[in-house]
Amino acid sequence: MRRIELLASARDLATAIAAIDCGADAVYIGASEFGARSEAANSVEDIARAVDYAHVFGVKVYATLNTLLFDSELESAERLARRLVEAGVDALIIQDMAYMRMGIEGIDFHASTQMCNTSPEQVKFLEECGFTRVILERGLSLEEIRKIRRDTEIGLEVFVHGAICVSHSGVCYLGRTMSERSGNRGTCSQPCRLTYDLTEDSGRVIIKGKHLLSLHDLNLSGQIGNLLDAGIDSFKIEGRLKDRIYVKNIVSHYRRILDEAIASRKDCARSSTGESVVCFDPNPEKSFYRGFTEYFIDGRRFGVASFDTPKSLGEPLGKVKKRGDVWFEISSPLASGDGICLFAEGQLIGTNVNRVDGRRIFPASMEGLSEGVEIFRNSDREFIRQAERDCRREIGCEASLTLSEERIVLKITDCEGVEVSAEAEGPFERAENEEQALNNIRNHIMKSGGTASRMDRAYISHGDFIPFVALSKINALRRTTLELLAEKRKKPARRYPKREEKPVKYPFEPLNITNSLAERFYRDHGVEYATPGIDLGGDFHGRCVMTSPYCIRRETGECLKENSERGGNLYLLRGTKRYRLEFDCNNCLMRIIYE
Repeated sequence: MRRIELLASARDLATAIAAIDCGADAVYIGASEFGARSEAANSVEDIARAVDYAHVFGVKVYATLNTLLFDSELESAERLARRLVEAGVDALIIQDMAYMRMGIEGIDFHASTQMCNTSPEQVKFLEECGFTRVILERGLSLEEIRKIRRDTEIGLEVFVHGAICVSHSGVCYLGRTMSERSGNRGTCSQPCRLTYDLTEDSGRVIIKGKHLLSLHDLNLSGQIGNLLDAGIDSFKIEGRLKDRIYVKNIVSHYRRILDEAIASRKDCARSSTGESVVCFDPNPEKSFYRGFTEYFIDGRRFGVASFDTPKSLGEPLGKVKKRGDVWFEISSPLASGDGICLFAEGQLIGTNVNRVDGRRIFPASMEGLSEGVEIFRNSDREFIRQAERDCRREIGCEASLTLSEERIVLKITDCEGVEVSAEAEGPFERAENEEQALNNIRNHIMKSGGTASRMDRAYISHGDFIPFVALSKINALRRTTLELLAEKRKKPARRYPKREEKPVKYPFEPLNITNSLAERFYRDHGVEYATPGIDLGGDFHGRCVMTSPYCIRRETGECLKENSERGGNLYLLRGTKRYRLEFDCNNCLMRIIYE
């Protein structure tokens, strides 16, 4: 039976709990240092609290230590990794192979997408080195994923929702040509979301001032079944910088879709326990939304970029049909307090709705409004109000209570067969009104007291003696038993064997070696000469600073494979910076060279 996982991002402890309550089977969260999102850092103590909460439901917690390390940081990184193991996390997500030479045991290692996991050879190598999971590159197609699955047995994870890195992960240095910030060091400056001019050799500007590297957000809602059949084990939601409402909405959305896909496949089962009670109707367009794409899951295609803006537009509502002095009419309803936006002269303009009268909308500002302009809602006040309500997650249980004159014994068994019991000593007197006594006892046993347990049934065995028991004693017995159940469920059933690393040769040139331990790892795996990593600094002129499956030629209808008439070199210009575009048509890749 394949255990299928919905994996959610968690900016902090509160977001992790919200994701778990809404149905996540696992969450990934950043520690205080060495995570690829430095703005989403958490203390080990908070991560331990997340672990305690998660493990009650069989939910796993993965800590991200997925930046490259410098030699001066090795000691601190190892110390933090060992503290996370002690805190009970279920895996460490790593990019730097230095961790493989720290002797850290008792934990799974997941290979971050920052390792640029695009081929069966790369994934097989990581499998033979002792990794238990590989997080695949976002730009892979279903056929490429199937090929990796055929050649390997390791756990496979894919991103199914959220922002797309236009570059192959781990090999983007575009930001380093503009500042000291590096995505490989947890401080990506998002240069792909900036504006550029596209020019020719002659200097003629083809496209001016557009977000030429900014992509729509990934949404593979319609591909979940295909990905399951391709062999994916974990479905990952991007967004460790996103807020709690976003996470609740997207997790709830994919929980429904994934449950339906699992239910129709006899070889699949959900990897955690509990039913989520969600108080709103999830809709991905209601949270941060800049248009969706399935990217290259069905092969290379155009229409994946968002040239006009990298910002959230929100859900499309239609076009202005009529304009008066203070109102306009559109094809979808709005409400007072909603936020709307539109494009005017190439600029994104936003305002709030002051008042609504039927289908007549009175915005706070009329700037940019004219007949035919498309309107988007980027803040739905009522949806946010509903999504802010507390969701809960429940584990179905049944209680069995045995009554006698000498003692009462309560046994609780959950839906997975986990069983605990507690008892209260007598002697007890016979109840005067036996029927009322039984009803009172049953009613109080069926309560869950704000715990994760939900009492579905209660069986009472009493023979010919029904005692009178103070309800406070029944409540105390129930609380004790439920606490025992929660503690028993927290104990990890998994045991982590010693990591086995086979002496296999690394099949490629090492990507980015920035410390001595990583260099030792690659030398141990047959690499004779290791070039110092680009993140150590140096001159970037003439170097490839991005490799991408996204192609500006394809996106603008000038694919060289389709006999484009536009020959010669193309360049991206931003201020004093110029980047030459290089097109590898055999592999359908675009490279950006810093000039």
